[in-house]
Amino acid sequence: MKKYSQSSHHTLNELNITPLLDLAFVLLVIFIITTTPAVNDLNIALPDATSRPKDAPPSVNYVTVDNAGKIFLNTAEMTEDALLKTLVEFRKADPDLNIVVRGDAKVQYQKIVGVLDILVSANVNKVGLATEAGAGK
Repeated sequence: MKKYSQSSHHTLNELNITPLLDLAFVLLVIFIITTTPAVNDLNIALPDATSRPKDAPPSVNYVTVDNAGKIFLNTAEMTEDALLKTLVEFRKADPDLNIVVRGDAKVQYQKIVGVLDILVSANVNKVGLATEAGAGK
């Protein structure tokens, strides 16, 4: 009988850690997948648009910012306040107003953001950003 109890205790001394390791690896994979990378401090070059431009909507108005920072609605030069008032009038006349923002490549990004803020203030929902067709990179 003594021999039987020793063999029984011998198997209890060995602990099977395989399920514990499986759990640890699964948790590790979950943490790797769910952790988002920090992209705020990366230097990036924005891509060019595809070489096939999309067709413009049928009734589209263009807001253009040239390299000097002047703002144009279609072909008329405007101040930011006049642009807001005009866009509000356009929006009242056409609830489905389409605007395409065209900015010179050398204009300050803040100027484009200011135009986008004006579009939001005028409650224009359909806004596009114009780009040139890429060189086929």
